Amino acid sequence: MKRHGHLYEKIYDFKNLHLAYLKARKNKRYDREVLKYTENLEESLINLQNELIWKTYKPRPIRDFYSYFPKKRLISAPAFYDRVLHHAINNIIEPIFDDTFISDNYACRQGKGTHAAVTKLQNNLKEAEKKFGKVYCLKADIAKYFPSIVQETLYQIVEKKIKDPDLLWLLKLIIEINEGIKGLGIGALTSQLLANTYLNELDHFAKEDLGIKYYIRYMDDFIILGSNKEELHQTRACIEDYIDLELHLKTNSKTQVFPANRGVTFLGYRVWSTHILIKSQTKRRIKKVLKIIGEKYRKGEMTLEEVKRVMAGYMGHIDFADTKKLKESLLENLVLTRENKEVE
Repeated sequence: MKRHGHLYEKIYDFKNLHLAYLKARKNKRYDREVLKYTENLEESLINLQNELIWKTYKPRPIRDFYSYFPKKRLISAPAFYDRVLHHAINNIIEPIFDDTFISDNYACRQGKGTHAAVTKLQNNLKEAEKKFGKVYCLKADIAKYFPSIVQETLYQIVEKKIKDPDLLWLLKLIIEINEGIKGLGIGALTSQLLANTYLNELDHFAKEDLGIKYYIRYMDDFIILGSNKEELHQTRACIEDYIDLELHLKTNSKTQVFPANRGVTFLGYRVWSTHILIKSQTKRRIKKVLKIIGEKYRKGEMTLEEVKRVMAGYMGHIDFADTKKLKESLLENLVLTRENKEVE
């Protein structure tokens, strides 16, 4: 496997830092933190560049908050100063790691994503039904994935592709940002790439060692289709032994083998070969979040633009499924008011 060197200087190249800044501010250019950074943009970027050149860089304090979609998660959001750096790193190393990913890895990759993964699953169901008749599904989820990632194991995986000692120093600093706490924080762009890289080891084991044809993974969720229930149970045992031994991970209690004709739940949808629906649990969660959004707007904790951004994500999720009335029903229940003034 080829290892890449001479990457660190590409990260702190001024053009790369400026590109990283443009990516980091996308859809957030009017946030207070972003505006402050932008006021003295050249100075901010040069300061970051010097910190990297002289290796005096230290991550700023992170901001913890909860995200409620697709499920409740603790997000550790880096300061904007650090988000710029994460984009700068990603610009250089993402193509290197992405080149090692299998095509059936759909998490956080250009041209992939949740909708592409669900479409692929539906196509796999159609093909498997034609081939096998009755299809069984192994649906698996890694238990507490991000907190369970072993930092030293992750670092060893990274070293398989990166030999630049300065970049390895920087990545180690980012991986171990929460001193004394194992795992990887959710919220940083680099965390997404590194977590995806961690389970890339499983992808190659499943496809190359086990020879699984119908396999899809989106971060810590993966789906395997087959014609034989007993064989899928054997596959599950092989995979669980592998991730326990090599990655120190376990599947959660929801992992199971079942007939695919009852519908396969995946990424907030329930998928059949013929149609796609929104999970009932997802509907309830969206309704709950809309109430939270309405309350935050009423208290002045969210702007109308922020509400629109959040709503766009939810509506995109709903529009993808075979639902006609759900969107209208949800929008009817979202009334935004502030200071006794109704806003449409």
